[in-house]
Amino acid sequence: MSENWSKIEVELIVADYFSMLSAELLGKKYSKAEHRRNILPLLNNRSEGSIEFKHQNISAVLINLGQPYIKGYLPRFNYQNLLEDIVLDHLIGNINIEQQFSQFANREILIPSSNYDFEKILVKPPKSGLFKEPDPHYLRNPIKINYLEQEQKNQQLGQLGEEIVIQYEKWNLIQLGKEKLSERVEWISKDQGDGAGFDILSRNPNGSDKYIEVKSTKLSKESPFFFSRNELQFSIDHSNDYHLYRVFNLEEKAKIFIKKGDFNSICHSVPMTFKGYF
Repeated sequence: MSENWSKIEVELIVADYFSMLSAELLGKKYSKAEHRRNILPLLNNRSEGSIEFKHQNISAVLINLGQPYIKGYLPRFNYQNLLEDIVLDHLIGNINIEQQFSQFANREILIPSSNYDFEKILVKPPKSGLFKEPDPHYLRNPIKINYLEQEQKNQQLGQLGEEIVIQYEKWNLIQLGKEKLSERVEWISKDQGDGAGFDILSRNPNGSDKYIEVKSTKLSKESPFFFSRNELQFSIDHSNDYHLYRVFNLEEKAKIFIKKGDFNSICHSVPMTFKGYF
């Protein structure tokens, strides 16, 4: 069994991770394998696998902080407390990275909206039970804006994700021989606004209503999503016909996974804010 990572080792790998993250957020190419090879001699007899695992831990810390992460390093939440502290110290010492986080969340997306392979666009949802709730000391988070949530509020991102789902639903109904039903797919959020509790009214093959809430991201399918009290209640009231369509990896090769049911049953939710009364 390998020894716990020392503070110096953790500082080195956190700095290495953020150099890659910065390049990714700026759209610059880099090699993960080259980074692993370069940092390997600086560490205490670590394997490349253990380095990759630690990078995945850093992704998990950033997700708990509400910040973007490297898509290729999917989050692993079983990390040591020292790693949290070093990531926070790095953010405090490099506060200019917030500008890159902001650009990631708000920048315009320039990709075609019609070049999708719907036969291959669906994938399995991420595994459940991997999330670990952050400790209270995250209150010292130096970045006050949740840029994962702000990305989801990017209007262009949201509309593009919903457009993809609209196209997919019509395509799927046509594949099932339900051309007439495909003509009845409605873009509710665009035509009626965001207050309905869902985005798209599609149809099941038997003609019954199918309520779809679309949540989109440029990141991987493990990225958390955010929903309102109204969306939660509507999902509960219509749980038998309610579907979450998670559109992810949107800037590259967009994919979708689907989960059916109310939000209480399909995901682990964490309260973000509270309202106080007197």
